[in-house]
Amino acid sequence: MTLLDTELFITRLINAPPSAVWQAWSRADLLIKWWIPAPMECKVIKLDLRPGGGFETQMRQGDDAFSPHVEGCFLDVAPNQRLVWTTCLGDGWRPLEPWLALTAEITFTAEGSGTRYSCLVKHKTAADSKKHADLGFADGWGQTIDQLAVLVSQQA
Repeated sequence: MTLLDTELFITRLINAPPSAVWQAWSRADLLIKWWIPAPMECKVIKLDLRPGGGFETQMRQGDDAFSPHVEGCFLDVAPNQRLVWTTCLGDGWRPLEPWLALTAEITFTAEGSGTRYSCLVKHKTAADSKKHADLGFADGWGQTIDQLAVLVSQQA
C-alpha cells in the first residue's frame, strides 16, 4: 500500500472473526474497554452507527474529570466490514472545527479464522498528518488495537 503524505496507516491480525470485532466497535459497553490507551478511562457520549450518526468519546486518567477525546460523525457503516468517520462533522452532518481534522476508514477483513483490522487515517495536510504521527499515532492506535484484540479473544 502506498500512502500519501497526508495519510497514516496501521493494521493488525486479530484472532477473532469480523463479527466479534464489529461487536466491540458497536456496543458502548465494549468500546469503553479498549478505545483509549490504558490506563486512561473512556466514556462514550454518542455511538450512533449510521451515516450521519454521532460519535463522541471522552477520556480521563485517574480521578481527573472526563475531557473531550473524539467528536465526529459516521460517514459509512457496513456491519462486520467497514466504518468511516470524520472529526470534521458532528451528528446530523453538523460542521465542526476540530483540533485535528481527520477521516478514519476502518476495515474488518476475514483472514483465516481471524480479522485483518486496518485503519487508514486521512488528514487535510501533510503537516496535520505529521502532527498526528508526532503525537504518537502508531503507539496510541497500536495500543488500542492490541486492547481490542485481547478483549475479543476473551469473549470468544
